[in-house]
Amino acid sequence: MLQTFTKSERLCSKKILGELFKKGSASVQTFYLFPFRALYIPHDPERTDEWPAIVITVPKRTFKRAVDRNLIRRRVREAYRLHKSGMSPGRTRPAYIAFLYTAKQIISFEEIEKGMKLALKKI
Repeated sequence: MLQTFTKSERLCSKKILGELFKKGSASVQTFYLFPFRALYIPHDPERTDEWPAIVITVPKRTFKRAVDRNLIRRRVREAYRLHKSGMSPGRTRPAYIAFLYTAKQIISFEEIEKGMKLALKKI
């Protein structure tokens, strides 16, 4: 199993991002699991990629310095890359996922990794 994170796995579409973050949308499912709030859109028949497209957000209000936000983003991305293959094997994978970092401070990679494993199992 090659553990990669390709361009096709990055969610860049403004239309889909708007749909994902739209309040009260029936198509979006969400849950909290420390240190993340995960939002996802279940399987999309138009999307044929093996892995879902994801976006990672870190609040500017909580982490003023860009270096801090980038550090957290890198840790979350790496945890996802390492554990994406553990996503519920029996069911279809979601088409799009957003991970919102909710912790108030920078936490260790080990804690982020543990949260990511649980979040991917739940999705």
